[in-house]
Amino acid sequence: MNLKQELQQLNDKLDKFRRKLAAAEQRGDAIVIAQFKREIAAVTKQINSVKTQQTRVLQRQGDDIKHLPFSRALTKAEQADMGQLKKSVKGLVVVHPMTALGREMGLTVVTGFAPAKF
Repeated sequence: MNLKQELQQLNDKLDKFRRKLAAAEQRGDAIVIAQFKREIAAVTKQINSVKTQQTRVLQRQGDDIKHLPFSRALTKAEQADMGQLKKSVKGLVVVHPMTALGREMGLTVVTGFAPAKF
């Protein structure tokens, strides 16, 4: 299971526990309230762990891409015909600034990274 799916499942589980906690608080069931508070704390800890792991993976990917010898912003024409550009440039990696990787790298424009000048 990838990190995104795992994070989604944990968030779903956290939401379920919060709803059950609210119902237990309405009933005034102290034992169940304590149990769900422990469960919520455990799931929150797991969520933070997965988010940290996601950040590490993105940073590693960004570092690998930044170490490619050549990079430049792509023109609108190149962006429009991305298939042809990728066919003509061997090893081209295109990073959009609105993706998680692009935000992690601090990009402001669509940028192409390649092992050779293009």
